[in-house]
Amino acid sequence: MKSKDILLLLKMVSLEQSSHANEPHQYSVRALAQATGISKSELNQALNRCIHVGLVARDRPTNLPRVNRRALLGFLREGIKYVFPASLGPVVRGIPTAFAAPTLVGKVMSAGDLLPVWPDAKATDMGQGVEPLCKAVPAAAAQDEKLYKLLALVDAIRLGRPREAKVASDMLKQEFSV
Repeated sequence: MKSKDILLLLKMVSLEQSSHANEPHQYSVRALAQATGISKSELNQALNRCIHVGLVARDRPTNLPRVNRRALLGFLREGIKYVFPASLGPVVRGIPTAFAAPTLVGKVMSAGDLLPVWPDAKATDMGQGVEPLCKAVPAAAAQDEKLYKLLALVDAIRLGRPREAKVASDMLKQEFSV
């Protein structure tokens, strides 16, 4: 499993919840590559890896790939922080993530003054840099508000202590409708 696989899965969850989710062109390799910033060949490999491990299955009537949300939620709750750990780095300009993202503001509190951010030279917020799951995360999150919310919740699990991780995990469960 690679970090790009998680980005792809979260984008697919976002698409499945959108009003246009049943349109086959939304799941084309080209559309997913454009939406995630992952190359078409890497995207195809990621999808195959996810199918192999049971995080994605083909929908029988449409043959479209569908995320096994229950399995993904289990992995995100219990394994993401060990497989793709995160730590706070130097102060940089960036996009708020984890408990600094709009979805978690006011739900959990930071122990420090600096907010966690994904490094992005074009952003206006300053905070401690957090390496995103993959380089494509900031650009992909900027295009899709739902994806941004999911990625921020995942970062809260990756970065947070047990209480913060539980709040984020519960919110992810609600978002996944599991």
